[in-house]
Amino acid sequence: MSTSPVEARNLTLLSVVVPCLDEEQVIREAHRRLVSALGATPGLDFEIIYVDDGSQDSTLDILRELQRTDQRVRVVSLSRNFGQFAALTAGMQHAAGDAVALIDADLQDPPEVILEMLELWKRGVDIVRGIRTNRPGESRFKIWSSRAFISVFNKLSEVKLPSGVGEFGVVDRAAVDAFLNMPESQRYLRGMVSWLGFRQETFPFEREARLAGKTKYSLRNLIKLAINSILSFSIAPLRMIIWVGFMLSVLAFLIIIYIIISLFTDASVSGWAMVAILALIIGSLQLICLGIIGEYLGRIYGEAKRRPLYLVGERLGFPERDGE
Repeated sequence: MSTSPVEARNLTLLSVVVPCLDEEQVIREAHRRLVSALGATPGLDFEIIYVDDGSQDSTLDILRELQRTDQRVRVVSLSRNFGQFAALTAGMQHAAGDAVALIDADLQDPPEVILEMLELWKRGVDIVRGIRTNRPGESRFKIWSSRAFISVFNKLSEVKLPSGVGEFGVVDRAAVDAFLNMPESQRYLRGMVSWLGFRQETFPFEREARLAGKTKYSLRNLIKLAINSILSFSIAPLRMIIWVGFMLSVLAFLIIIYIIISLFTDASVSGWAMVAILALIIGSLQLICLGIIGEYLGRIYGEAKRRPLYLVGERLGFPERDGE
């Protein structure tokens, strides 16, 4: 996608949002890399907002230490683990910059790429999204399943996701404000950002191997994320129920005709085995359909409670909160 000539943007302040969950092995190096990359640009004013998402190790203590030694560091500690998307949202709500960069703490997304993304932002691109051209350290199954999920998501949803896209990127203040006005609690950030529209471009980059530790997304969590994402952006599963009901009706009608013909021709009608098989098939499909409907009802129930997306246990480094 090409960019049309627009007036160049001036960056007064860049906010970098970094969600953290049990990152004691990498957080110091991540901070060093971020400061080294961003500090290499003369005149660039930035803040780094670390959001601790209920870490059980010494991550929060390290973040407190970093904040004491670097006034550009802000720390938001959530009261418990609310999930990556809630942590990213918390960071964006606390960001004061004209542009907001989103990056994980594990250093798989190189901090140096932020500066290249900023060049696109300065030329008028509202949302710059990183596209991973390689994924070192990840199994073939995970890479294949990720691509398969995006393919299924794009077929079922009106919102389209670029292949290989993640949360890593740079977002303009106007787009951030629009994102923060989306109130749903079941959040899939990649889909929400695509839904926003604005002027979006992708930026391919070489992903790095994880510095230390292991992914926080188990197979179970990935399946849960995939289901949540599809149900949040598509009603196709509900429409599929209609087609399943229609096909079962056709099947039942054909069976009725077969039985009627058998009565007039003295042909034998299949016995209990056939009846049992049909009952099991129909019963299983009914339970699946009820489960799909239940998932949507559960989401309505969750949204109706209107609980906050997250709770903050501690804030550090925010001038407006000094003395509290």
